[in-house]
Amino acid sequence: MGLLLTACTSPNASSTDVDQDKKDHLILAIGGEPEEGFDPTAGWGRYGSPLFQSTLLKRDKEFNIEYDLADSYDVSEDGLVWTVKLRDDVHFSDGEQLTAEDVAFTFETAAASGSVIDLTILDKVKVVDPNTVQFFLEKPQSTFVQSLIATGIVPKHAYGENYNENPIGSGPFMLEQWDKGQQLIVKANPEYYGEFPYFTNLTFLFLSEDAAFAAANAGEVDIASISPQLASQDVSGMELVALESVDNRGVMFPVKPEGKETDQGLPIGNDVTADKAIRKAINIAIDRQSLVDGVLGGYGTPAYTENDGLPWWNSESTTQDGNFERAEQILSEAGWSKNRDGVLEKDGLVAKFTLLYPADDQIRQSLSIALADMMEPLGIMLQAEGKSWNEIERLQHSTPVMMGFGNYNPMESFNLFSSETQGEGWYNAGLYSNATVDSYLEQALEASSETEAVQYWQKAQWDGETGYGLKGDAAWAWLVNLNHLYLVRDGLDIGAQKVQPHGHGWPITDVITEWQWTEERE
Repeated sequence: MGLLLTACTSPNASSTDVDQDKKDHLILAIGGEPEEGFDPTAGWGRYGSPLFQSTLLKRDKEFNIEYDLADSYDVSEDGLVWTVKLRDDVHFSDGEQLTAEDVAFTFETAAASGSVIDLTILDKVKVVDPNTVQFFLEKPQSTFVQSLIATGIVPKHAYGENYNENPIGSGPFMLEQWDKGQQLIVKANPEYYGEFPYFTNLTFLFLSEDAAFAAANAGEVDIASISPQLASQDVSGMELVALESVDNRGVMFPVKPEGKETDQGLPIGNDVTADKAIRKAINIAIDRQSLVDGVLGGYGTPAYTENDGLPWWNSESTTQDGNFERAEQILSEAGWSKNRDGVLEKDGLVAKFTLLYPADDQIRQSLSIALADMMEPLGIMLQAEGKSWNEIERLQHSTPVMMGFGNYNPMESFNLFSSETQGEGWYNAGLYSNATVDSYLEQALEASSETEAVQYWQKAQWDGETGYGLKGDAAWAWLVNLNHLYLVRDGLDIGAQKVQPHGHGWPITDVITEWQWTEERE
């Protein structure tokens, strides 16, 4: 298998140089190519490390907030003004000092970009002095802190239309070469102010999971991201590392009855899944561990919410899995009974619906088929059907969909379950609405800090009487959280990893400066 490794050695390198290169250089096949490039104002770096840029704040492995470029920050009593003090020893890779002007420029550019970065809450940014910047919000929003955590800072003096292909930043690495469709070569940034990386040269290969596995088998990569289907096969000289995640898969239910259309003429509603008893019964009858074992080969965990285990997760939003007796009781009390074909029926409505999944996603297909098999004895008939994302987008307000989310930002809960976001892109596609939940979500946003907001995020899931979670309105049936699986070269320590987010980007690189060999390489 021929791979491009132009950064590894020069033709005239001595044996000593080659040995050192092997020690300091890693070859990685850990995910797809960032086709949009490496511009944080357009979304680069939201999952894992921005690599070339630094952020104002960051999270440790327990999700506590720590300083990075920031020396301190505080929020005004009314929650509208966030003041950030910067450390004064940071330089970009071109030697220019990073100042508040660069921070302001970054956020102003991101706000105007129309990209996946949502800064609509931001009114203006003010440079107070070279090391102090203030963010003025249109209204209080506790989740604004995530923007300070996830947005890499770009240099005002060196930013242009081709920045995404030639990034300059203050992060631990610099881009050396990008062969589109093949590989990315980076080297350590000598100006980096933080812990200098052990590995001074990295090559990222853009390979499919099957190709990455083949490269690992051939001894051509040091880390390879692989699928659960390949995890049972031993690879000489490499260890399988399974990282827990909130990279979840679950069923989004349309909760409105049939009969209406969107402004674009798309159908709204599903009479079967509009019945809360159907949604709750499915949630209670699911054997999630069976799905983890059967579909994921054991490489995952049962999922009950969109944020299992994160600080804002409500641990009460769980249930006893596979409880058919309770599920049957809920359905019976709601007026559902089996007809002569063994299918539930109520007032002439038969408990049948289609479950859509993206046709090119093997895991979602397997989960959909397994769930259909699981629900049949209960009398709920699911027809799993694969379609393109374009087709799914047109049908998602009327047909349940096997979707996936998982983010370090609690704003994801707001986006998925707030009345304000009904039908916005892929968010709240089921058009869910609950006034009590809306109130909790608003209180979470308006809290003065993430710590204060947690109680409201949790109550939105379940407050003892209502919520969007499975004990309340059961707007989704979450199924599994995937393990992110990597083959890692023996002796390579990839640091203490956090619970991983949804699988976009390269989340494993979040602590890349901690990676090192734990034994001498031959």
